[in-house]
Amino acid sequence: MLKFPQKTIIISLLTLLFFSILVISLTEMNSVTNNFSQPTITPSDRISQDQIKVYQNQIVLNIKDASWATFTPTGSMKPLFDEKSNALEVKPTSPNDIKLGDIIAYKSDDGIIIHRVISIQQDDLGIYYIVKGDNNQTADPQKVRFAQIQGVVVAIIY
Repeated sequence: MLKFPQKTIIISLLTLLFFSILVISLTEMNSVTNNFSQPTITPSDRISQDQIKVYQNQIVLNIKDASWATFTPTGSMKPLFDEKSNALEVKPTSPNDIKLGDIIAYKSDDGIIIHRVISIQQDDLGIYYIVKGDNNQTADPQKVRFAQIQGVVVAIIY
């Protein structure tokens, strides 16, 4: 039989071991969830159910002025889409058509970029958008103006 001080030491050591394992587990779980975090802002709903017709041999999307879009292999929007995906876009008619969470295609010095709107702000030149690829750590470095926007993604086809 263990004496009282020995029991206390063993119980203290077991308690310390338990809490150490708990802290390590929570730390590892936190790092895993941070690596797979999903965007918290979702795009606005631009297609109503009455615009979608499903038939036995085809699906018809009644979307006015839609255009086809493809993606380059940058990985900035993975896992939402990659270079094997396709999309349908519509051309917005005013700055108010762009909503927080929308995925927009815009002209930059590097070509056309398709990223998510994470902030809408205004300065002396008017409304601008802060955008970010879902898989990027930081937002794009420039303010995106309405005149740069080529389209808003309304459907992704895998």
